[in-house]
Amino acid sequence: MEISKNIVLRPRFFRDLGMPSEKALEAFETQSKTCQDFVVSCIDHHVFIRIPKKEQHFWSPQLHLEIYNATESRPELKGLFGPSPTVWTLFMFLHFIVATLFIVSGIWLYVNISLDKPIIFPIVSMVSLFITWFVLYFAGRLGREAGKKEMLALYRFMENTLKTSK
Repeated sequence: MEISKNIVLRPRFFRDLGMPSEKALEAFETQSKTCQDFVVSCIDHHVFIRIPKKEQHFWSPQLHLEIYNATESRPELKGLFGPSPTVWTLFMFLHFIVATLFIVSGIWLYVNISLDKPIIFPIVSMVSLFITWFVLYFAGRLGREAGKKEMLALYRFMENTLKTSK
């Protein structure tokens, strides 16, 4: 599996299953009872594969699979790698705060220009927030790099589970 270099913090993939979706879901359900290397949770047509708690770090990824029938005869698998939902929520919250403060600083700059007041502080705050956004983005990229080996292990586990169920 190729993890691309483009601007994606949560890589996605799609593939045809080549088997009935019920059989694939059953294979993951069986693995959830016997697997020691990963934690597998199955809910309806969704499968979550995680690293066990004792081996997790802050950037540990999880793999979310959605197995569905695109047509009657063509079941598909949609996969999404990402950090734990708690980490992702924190990250999105920080991005939202930075974006909101950037807009507020832009309004502050506009008001100061309109009132012929000094504009240095709004400009400094906007530049600082822009730099903060880049730091958050690159922290996310570094986090993805830190979890790359685990992402590949999760993907191999998924592949092996699907191969053994054929």
